[in-house]
Amino acid sequence: MEKELRNLRKAMNSSTHKGVRFTEIQKEKIRASLHQEKIKVNRKPKLSIYIIATLAASLFFLLFYTDIAANLTSKDGVKQGAKQKVESEWKVRNDYSRNGKVLFNVFPDPYLTAGKPFGYMFSFKEPFDTYKGKEIEIYATHRKTGERIKVLPSEKITEPSSGYSSLSRFTTRLIIPEGGLWKYEVFFDKKFYGDVVLPVGEGTLLPINIPKFVQTSEFEKINWNRKAVDLGNNILGNEHKSGVIGADMPSININQKWMWHLWGIENPKETVLTVVGFHKETGTVHQILTTGWSIGLGGETNGADATTPSSVNIPMAGGWAILLYVDGKLFDVLVYNINS
Repeated sequence: MEKELRNLRKAMNSSTHKGVRFTEIQKEKIRASLHQEKIKVNRKPKLSIYIIATLAASLFFLLFYTDIAANLTSKDGVKQGAKQKVESEWKVRNDYSRNGKVLFNVFPDPYLTAGKPFGYMFSFKEPFDTYKGKEIEIYATHRKTGERIKVLPSEKITEPSSGYSSLSRFTTRLIIPEGGLWKYEVFFDKKFYGDVVLPVGEGTLLPINIPKFVQTSEFEKINWNRKAVDLGNNILGNEHKSGVIGADMPSININQKWMWHLWGIENPKETVLTVVGFHKETGTVHQILTTGWSIGLGGETNGADATTPSSVNIPMAGGWAILLYVDGKLFDVLVYNINS
């Protein structure tokens, strides 16, 4: 054992472990290496803290945003704030107000539908000098498609409404191409003045009190080329079917007498005749009998099996189809062109 220890001392005292064991250059390298390692070790905690702080902030923002989104989103995925704004913006209204003051009202034709020219009356409330000399334009925007069209080209305002000192009866005819909700925007000299939102019908609208057996599909089948002809005895109609005395001398918006003639009626005194007027240009349905939609029939006259007089009123000029129903079934269609 003693021998082994002596050998070990000799080995430790060899040139490798005795005297100056490291040069100055080696010492500098070792010191630099130790200093660099110390810097790396000291920086690690700072980097970790920065990453943790960033992640914590991101997580907080994400949770906060998610909570707000959840509160603002309805079951159908539409944000409540945006939805309420859209619903308010597209609420049907025929007037426009600013600072609590109504600037104008709009009164469209009650039969307003798509694809036909219809009348509108704009009642502007400010003094006429507000509009005098300015050019009015009207644009319309469709809610469903977002389509925006110019429905009234530039028109210069030079005079007040007829019979008034203001522009309270500005009338025009506009065509809307598609049914649905439309926003009408009024501009004066290219500057926005106000807007209204109006519903436009998809097709032919029937009056509320019209008999239930009248169907809109019957107006779509009208043959406008089958015009009434002279049947003799001042009767204009369809041969061997129906005709009218008086249809050749009408006056618009004035009550007048028409004499109805029908052929092929077996029991005229037990038969009810219903008369429905359809205006071609506007696609609207009208009651033209002044006493209601239906009347009873009488006996033979002028060769017809059933006849009856009535008072009628034609509300506007243009092409008219007079649909005749006998006991609730379509019997004939008389096509007239009434222009005066």
